Amino acid sequence: MSQADKAASRQKIKARSRAVVRGTQERPRLCVFRSLSQIYAQLIDDVNGKTLVAASTMTKENAGLAGTKSEMSAAVGKQIAEKALAQGITKVVFDRNGFRYHGRIKALADGAREAGLIF
Repeated sequence: MSQADKAASRQKIKARSRAVVRGTQERPRLCVFRSLSQIYAQLIDDVNGKTLVAASTMTKENAGLAGTKSEMSAAVGKQIAEKALAQGITKVVFDRNGFRYHGRIKALADGAREAGLIF
């Protein structure tokens, strides 16, 4: 399977899940994106089309973050949960964005759950 085929397949899965998963102001969508070396997460209110909270391995506060990619993903999950709880958000809908719930995606979700998010 070529790289283009994999990308197209992920886009199909993403579109299918996005038809079901919707974020609101009370229960936003926790959207995760994974690149080869980085991971990004944001809480999105789909009704108003706004990003409420964001965290990634690229932010200044994570500049000194070390460890495996899975450990860094768990740290980003904890960060986004802390930021969400500071804004009064406790429940979210998890959007894996077409990626398998495995490895770094699972580590981020587990980190967010540990820090207090419910999904």
